[in-house]
Amino acid sequence: MSSPEAFRSIDTVSEGLYKEKGSRFVATAYPVSDEDEIKDIIDSVRKEHHEARHHCYAYILGAGSERWRANDDGEPSGTAGRPILGQIRSLHLTNILVVVSRYFGGTLLGVSGLINAYRKAAAAALGNARIKEHIVHRTFRITFPYTSLNAVMKIVKDENIILSSQEIDIECCLTAELPVSGIERILQRLSRTEGLKYSS
Repeated sequence: MSSPEAFRSIDTVSEGLYKEKGSRFVATAYPVSDEDEIKDIIDSVRKEHHEARHHCYAYILGAGSERWRANDDGEPSGTAGRPILGQIRSLHLTNILVVVSRYFGGTLLGVSGLINAYRKAAAAALGNARIKEHIVHRTFRITFPYTSLNAVMKIVKDENIILSSQEIDIECCLTAELPVSGIERILQRLSRTEGLKYSS
């Protein structure tokens, strides 16, 4: 499978609320990048909403949405984490965590009631989110003689290449973030430069 050229995620934390028969479902969506960050956020949500009975969540990670998890946190199996995950997937988002904290209102909602409530709470948080498309980049190390500096920097400017580091000397070295969608074209242009070598 080829790697994706871009992915959609949310920009900042967003919240949503759904109420049903006295129960309150407080949903928060977070932009995330790894499992350690997710664990810390869930711990802090448990502290913040310590009176809530359940903290159900779902997350998707990776530019190709390759890592995901849904957790019911004590609710009947499949009634919380899966509906939350379904809302994330319906918007084709990744690098995102949605946590829904439930404050029990005294009336049981039943399986279909719970599925509906968790889905609607997650949808409310995602509906308030700012969604952004992110371009996938790959890192390349580019070396070339100083005499080729102008030619290389012209390509960097033309292609809007992001440089994460640069050493300019007799032998120059750039660490460049190339968009996956344009790697072939950019490397072809660079390889015409005298004395230039690159590695990923």
